[in-house]
Amino acid sequence: MSLDTSVESLDHPVDNAPVRSMSHKGLTLEGYSRAAVQTYWRVPELKLGFDLGLQPWSFMTTPNWFVSHTHLDHIAALPVYVARRRLMKMEPPTIYLPASAVEPVERLLRAVERLDRGRLPVKLVGVEPGQEVELSRELVVSVHATKHTIPSLGFIVWERRKKLKPEFQNLSGEEIRDLRLSGIEVSAEIRLPKVAFLGDTAPAGLDACPDAYKAEILILEMTFVARGERPEVIHKYGHMHLDDILARADRFENDWIVASHFSTRLHPDVIHKVVEKQLPEHLKSRVKIWL
Repeated sequence: MSLDTSVESLDHPVDNAPVRSMSHKGLTLEGYSRAAVQTYWRVPELKLGFDLGLQPWSFMTTPNWFVSHTHLDHIAALPVYVARRRLMKMEPPTIYLPASAVEPVERLLRAVERLDRGRLPVKLVGVEPGQEVELSRELVVSVHATKHTIPSLGFIVWERRKKLKPEFQNLSGEEIRDLRLSGIEVSAEIRLPKVAFLGDTAPAGLDACPDAYKAEILILEMTFVARGERPEVIHKYGHMHLDDILARADRFENDWIVASHFSTRLHPDVIHKVVEKQLPEHLKSRVKIWL
């Protein structure tokens, strides 16, 4: 079995921002990530994205963004994105980001306003681990702590559904209707983890978020893959090595494991070869090398 590298490239001649795309069970994942260069992802069907290291023109229509941390390769395009939406007369977007980053980001945007002499209307919402963001009746995003060199977060997007409680499953439709009319709650909420995004994190951030292993799509970093690199240094600076993924190979229940944020020290061809050689067979068809 060979490693699945069938990621479709999309052409964006307006801004030349690299974007790759794949679809899975009605969801489209678009984006690109390279360590110290840029990270940006979106799921257009869910009307949300993760991180703003660069802003492809087509991403402008997505109104909700979740920022994992404020290193420039993850947030540098925020003023551009906001300004573009204003230019195109769109509603101000909502940006969820670490609570400690709200005030500095506000100051950054005010400085850009003075330089640009144009307003940057945006709603900044600070979030912390343990919180949830309700985007709609069907979607909720949970916030999780990750392990990086500055305050950082991971996010899981959950689909909420109503399911008939077991004690009522043998009743007729009329009986269920009557119970509802009498005020009895006959359904219970179930949640399905659809997309997990962990940003930049040492392995501790992944392990602290066990639901990430169950999401249909897991976007995680695999910054380093070469042999001989010191794990204690990699982890100290809030990153992961291929070996960290291999050590947890049996925990991944995900349909897709999107490996990204690779170091620029290695050529993409070398990264592909190293990862393909070392991944166990049961992961090769599920790992997507995003390069």
